[in-house]
Amino acid sequence: MILVVLATLFTTCLLVANILAVKLVSIGGWIVPAGVIAYPLTFLLTDVIAELYGRRTASKVIWLGFGANLLMVILVFSGRLLPSAPFWEGQPAYESILGMVPRIVLASMIAYLISQHHDVFAFHFWRKKTKARFLWLRNNASTMVSQALDTGVFITIAFWGTVPTGVLANMLLTQYLIKLGIAALDTPFCYLLVGLLKEKVKPPPVGAEAMA
Repeated sequence: MILVVLATLFTTCLLVANILAVKLVSIGGWIVPAGVIAYPLTFLLTDVIAELYGRRTASKVIWLGFGANLLMVILVFSGRLLPSAPFWEGQPAYESILGMVPRIVLASMIAYLISQHHDVFAFHFWRKKTKARFLWLRNNASTMVSQALDTGVFITIAFWGTVPTGVLANMLLTQYLIKLGIAALDTPFCYLLVGLLKEKVKPPPVGAEAMA
């Protein structure tokens, strides 16, 4: 039941982040997608799942999120194709908010798979190196590098050749710095969740790949 709740929270944050990403917000003069408030939470949740259930289970949750995201894209696109009611005037708004650009969707999915799988791999690499000590280290070391991969892959695929190089570099830097700050702030919550749940879920031994 605990795993179901964690996986549901992960998938919810992922889907919400992709929907919110259509809105650009200004944070301290930096322009970033609104999804930046939700997507970093997915790394927190995969770290908690990896700590409690093992690498293989965390990887399954990542693929579950990918499948849910793909299904959402298909359903939203299908809704866009359905004929509007004669009196409904919201089609332009629907297409403006939910009309996903294929290149952006592709960039998002590739970045997601690379960064999330790296996060799980790095988390267990540091877990083994530290003999399951220093949760703060593996939480931050895995997430901060994974966020760099996510930002770099997404921005490059989505916007390369469409914006000036200077703007591209600015987007890479500002988005990563904001994600980096959020990643640092999630460490207490990682400790809190693991501390609350580890008595109910026996974490896998150091070096173990998975737990059923």
